[in-house]
Amino acid sequence: QVQLVESGGGLVQAGGSLRLSCAASGRTFPYWYMGWFRQAPTKDREFVAGISVSGVTDHADFVKGRFTTFRDNAKNTMYLQMNGLKPEDTAVYSCAATPYLGVVARRSIVDYNYWGQGTQVTVSS
Repeated sequence: QVQLVESGGGLVQAGGSLRLSCAASGRTFPYWYMGWFRQAPTKDREFVAGISVSGVTDHADFVKGRFTTFRDNAKNTMYLQMNGLKPEDTAVYSCAATPYLGVVARRSIVDYNYWGQGTQVTVSS
C-alpha cells in the first residue's frame, strides 16, 4: 500500500512563499514519477508540476519562474517551493505518484495511481 501525505500548506500574503512537502511510504519511491496538482473551489483539478525518477521537472506555464518541484529520494519526499504567491494560487494542493521510469511529462490525472489527501494553500491579497 502506498501512502502520500502532504504538509506545509497555510495562509500567506500575496508575494509570500511556502514550501509543500509530500512524504511517501514504500521502498520503491525512487522509481515513481511524482506530480503536484491543485484544485480551487468550483474549478477542476489542474496539473502544477511533475518530476521524473531522474529529476527531470515539468511545470505548468502559470507557475514557471515562481514554483519549483524537487525530490529527495533518500527521504522519500517530494517538495514544491512556491514563491511569489498570488491570490489565484489559492487551492488544495495534492501530490500524486505513478510507477513510471521515463522522463516524458505526466500531466493528466489519469496518469497517476496514488494520491495524497491534499493541503490547503490560501493566499490573501
